[in-house]
Amino acid sequence: MVTSTPWSHAELRELKALLATLACLLFLPGIAAARCGGTDMIAALPASEREALERAAQAAPYPEGLLWRAERGSTRLTIFGTYHFEHDRTRAHLDALATHIKAADAVYLEMSTADQERLERQMAEDPSIMFITEGPTLPDLLGEEDWRTLRDELGERGFPSFMAAKFKPIWASMMLGIGPCEAQAGALMGAGIDEMIGQTAAAAGVPTRSLEDATAVLSLLDDMPREEQLDAIRLFLAWPGDADDAAYTLRQRYLAQQTALIWEFSRKISTEESGPQAEANFERFETLLLRDRNAEWADLLTGDDVTGDVFIAAGAGHLPGEHGLLHMLETRGFKIERIPFDS
Repeated sequence: MVTSTPWSHAELRELKALLATLACLLFLPGIAAARCGGTDMIAALPASEREALERAAQAAPYPEGLLWRAERGSTRLTIFGTYHFEHDRTRAHLDALATHIKAADAVYLEMSTADQERLERQMAEDPSIMFITEGPTLPDLLGEEDWRTLRDELGERGFPSFMAAKFKPIWASMMLGIGPCEAQAGALMGAGIDEMIGQTAAAAGVPTRSLEDATAVLSLLDDMPREEQLDAIRLFLAWPGDADDAAYTLRQRYLAQQTALIWEFSRKISTEESGPQAEANFERFETLLLRDRNAEWADLLTGDDVTGDVFIAAGAGHLPGEHGLLHMLETRGFKIERIPFDS
């Protein structure tokens, strides 16, 4: 079994440049570059499957909508569900949100501007956060055939083979979640609305704060058993769908504000043709990256330190559902109201 070799000076330079742009990917999912077309995979489903998906989505609490107000006593939360990478309506969305941002006493992001800068420095200085620095690398862990397929897939997304080989499996699978067209069109380089909201708040003198400790989320990812991480890669490689079509579908449904439908669709494509453990694996993923984080955010936002007018921006997938942020705030005594928002 081959162990990881040291990075060359040239590789380290390329690695550090890339890591500074990848810190935001900790808080996936998000797809960029509206000029990338595709097929709406939900619309293309047989009518019976599409209707079942839509029924499941509509049964969830708060199934649609990007902009919400939650009020309890003197605390008023304005909550926006983001799409982490740039799309063709990003600037229009920011313009529509500017009044809410500037009027806030504080802005909460999944990761504040200062914390993002710290994480970028940390990731650039410590490749072991994202990469295997000792022991077997992906060519050894996956086997020759799967490694060749993964190498080609990541190559289409702009990652050289030396870098792809050393990704931790969970990060490799996350990179596969970006469509090749989006990656080639600059998805990893453009500023998404989360960053723009932080910049708007800073320009208005409104403090930005983090909903969570980014290093704690990184630790959660690292704690996933390695074999499960490798299985996630293999399942993607075996999936017969088109990654660019999946990206296009998610983007279009986001712009239609169908947040619960996005999650049900994600469940469908993650579990179909994926073996008997697929549903259980998806549930674990959902618990780790959505449910548990939502509960911690709801506890934070209902604490004594959060008062007055507060603006919150978090990935749209965190909003709907029984375990979504909106329903969790409702169970803690907040009155929830959808705010009209032209997407």
